Amino acid sequence: MRVERLYRYPVKGLSAESLEEMVLAPGETVPHDRRFALAQGDSGFDEMAPRFLPKQNFACLMANARVALLHSAFDPRSGALLLRLPDGTAMTGDTRTQPGRDAIAAFLTAFLGEEARGTPRFVEAPGHAFTDQKRKCVSLLNLASLHALEAAIGRRLDPLRFRANVYFSGLPAWTEFDWVGREVLLAGTRLEVFKRTVRCPATQVDLETGERDCDVPRLLREHFGHADLGVHAVVLEGGRVAVGDALEPV
Repeated sequence: MRVERLYRYPVKGLSAESLEEMVLAPGETVPHDRRFALAQGDSGFDEMAPRFLPKQNFACLMANARVALLHSAFDPRSGALLLRLPDGTAMTGDTRTQPGRDAIAAFLTAFLGEEARGTPRFVEAPGHAFTDQKRKCVSLLNLASLHALEAAIGRRLDPLRFRANVYFSGLPAWTEFDWVGREVLLAGTRLEVFKRTVRCPATQVDLETGERDCDVPRLLREHFGHADLGVHAVVLEGGRVAVGDALEPV
């Protein structure tokens, strides 16, 4: 099996950043993955006492399909976050300063319009990741399983609808579900797969149009008897992972 693509998503719900390599650490996510989020004004998220909250407390594709149209790019060295609207309007904010975070929040809130609740805040809590899982983890997607879904429904789906970190090839469709409760070797790292990834309405969204054009969870249930695509794993032993590296179960 071979790693075909690697991604991180610095801001929850916003666009992916392609990686050639990444360094995983035990018990952590991909570096800078879901590091930031736009917390809705009624979310109650406290940066000083961060805890897991369901995704609808933040700007996200499940609740706010239009955020698919936003382009974002994060520079970890400078802390700069670039945001660009579909019409080309752009801004760059400094995530390290309160004025910078306020400017980012204002820009995103204006784009959300009526979908913004209360006064949204652009938030970060060191040591916390705004993932959809309570455990810090890495998500893996078997491209053969995606292709099986595509064949069943008769259309292509952008793999990024599924917002995985590691996309891999070389395994028969759905065989990755047998990894739950087992360890896998990803290049020089060791992971433990702990659950299948249940797909939510976020995957209904066409990333180019921002419209809900394909009910992926329903189609998975209709054709395969479940709404799962991909798996989640915790990092047991860290190390460097690159596109082209091998992946195999222990």
